[in-house]
Amino acid sequence: MSQAEQTRSRPFERGIELLDRVDYHLAETDADKDEVYRLRYRAYLQEGAILPNRDHKISDRFDDLPNSWIFGVRLDGELVSSLRISVASPEHPVTPSVEVFPELLKPELAKGKVMVDPTRFVAEPARANKFPELPYMTLRLAYVACQYFNADIGLASVRAEHQAFYRRIFLHTLAPPRDYPGLIKPISLMAIDFPDQRDRVFARFPHLRSSYFERRMLFERRHGLNSAVVRLPERPFERASIVPRS
Repeated sequence: MSQAEQTRSRPFERGIELLDRVDYHLAETDADKDEVYRLRYRAYLQEGAILPNRDHKISDRFDDLPNSWIFGVRLDGELVSSLRISVASPEHPVTPSVEVFPELLKPELAKGKVMVDPTRFVAEPARANKFPELPYMTLRLAYVACQYFNADIGLASVRAEHQAFYRRIFLHTLAPPRDYPGLIKPISLMAIDFPDQRDRVFARFPHLRSSYFERRMLFERRHGLNSAVVRLPERPFERASIVPRS
């Protein structure tokens, strides 16, 4: 392995060590969501992605959709990052990336494809520099979701300067940057053919693997009669579908 490859692999190796200290928490209560929205504000403001607002919070209509899951990532009990997972399917076609890149993604939905769309990835500014593993630990949720929902495509809507990071985990660029609602800086669309690349991803980055128990615990809702539930697959990688709870 070259020195450059060793340097790139160190965050992954440290990330494996951090897994025992990391807790993925599904934000379902108003208090949990409010904490995440405030973290988004601090992170976006720090990196110049938004203008200041009076509420010191960032949220949007996608947060409340039944096919979206908001996660807080806690390190030693402290909220350090967050990611929203949206799952686009013919039954629930609305997600942030589908709205911004409709000409690319709606034809895939018309074919019956399922797409995992992670957005609103943020890290606590005071902790991001101390723990360069945070992006790997946080975006691990996207691969957990791809496996749980048996996704055909994993997406990533990212700024141009972040594309190199996503290429390391086998994503390729589908569209150049364009405006994204609520953000100052434009984003590009990247994607992975999950069934085709899954084995390569997990062979290179084993800490992205997850157990069926972990996937079920993360994506089964626990609060609220109007949230979506997942009809669990009977066999690994069988298609899971999202259905509204009656």
